[in-house]
Amino acid sequence: MIELEHVTKIYRLGTFGRRALRAVDDVSFRVAQGRVVSLIGESGSGKTTIGKMILRLIPLTSGRILFEGNDISALSGRALKDYYRKVQGVFQDPFSSYNPIFKADRIFRILKTEFFPTVGPQQWDKRIREVLSTVGLVPEEVLGKYPHQLSGGQLQRFLIARALLLDIQFLVADEIISMLDASTRIDVLNLLAELRNNRGLSILFITHDLSLAHYLSDEAIILYRGSIMESGDIEKVFQRPLHPYTQILLSSVPRLDQKWEETEIRLKVQEGKRTAGCPYYDRCYLAEKGKICADLKPQLVEAEEQHFVACHRFREIPKEVKHAAGQTRGTSLA
Repeated sequence: MIELEHVTKIYRLGTFGRRALRAVDDVSFRVAQGRVVSLIGESGSGKTTIGKMILRLIPLTSGRILFEGNDISALSGRALKDYYRKVQGVFQDPFSSYNPIFKADRIFRILKTEFFPTVGPQQWDKRIREVLSTVGLVPEEVLGKYPHQLSGGQLQRFLIARALLLDIQFLVADEIISMLDASTRIDVLNLLAELRNNRGLSILFITHDLSLAHYLSDEAIILYRGSIMESGDIEKVFQRPLHPYTQILLSSVPRLDQKWEETEIRLKVQEGKRTAGCPYYDRCYLAEKGKICADLKPQLVEAEEQHFVACHRFREIPKEVKHAAGQTRGTSLA
């Protein structure tokens, strides 16, 4: 379906672009048909940049992104339009996706003009009502309303409905529930799960919330400073985390059965200095100055079937840390 091959994105900053920010650094992964892959990491890890590159909103610096075996950077004209029929994105803030002076369902009229000019008004109206029902909306309650008259959850469902009108195959879901209340979040997550199960929709679920990622996903990719730290089957990554960063993330998830005083997080003070070695070097409790961690960037290796890690010393991680991280599964919404 979608495959990234050694993708790198460098932003040029400062006067005349003299400074460089490596937002994504040699990232490779694949999202197969009918699979949900969560891209997990803290703010600034490069998650949204990857989503925007897949959607052709920003160019790659190097590497390739393939859709059904074709390099998307080479697409133009009709081929690019066909790509957008199959690949769409929904972003974090639903309100920013609408012009407040127009009614919310104007997004459907724009879609018809651009992609379905020959479809008759009655047939188009029928399709809109069918897809709104698919995403759990009552057409009579939401059509003809301005954005401020609808909730955030309704607006997100509108955007998902817009994508479904194109009969998409791949959805980039970038923090699409972070601004919604808890009850609405679970409704939107269940909707995505239904679309995966019933339509075979592939989803790149971009999030910083581990519980939500575990609830929905088949696979997880842990991203830090633009590099993949760990990836693989969601249960293996969450139950047997092999990278110190993954363990810190899992240990940091609040648990209903513990007070914050009972949780110890082994985290070094971030110095903010990059090395030629591991991107996580300055925060890792295993790293030692002058060792291989500072000098050589680790590559993803298959530690076990369907479980990859980029760490020189993952075999030295204390067993009790692994166990503590694995226990956070109880915070899942499942």
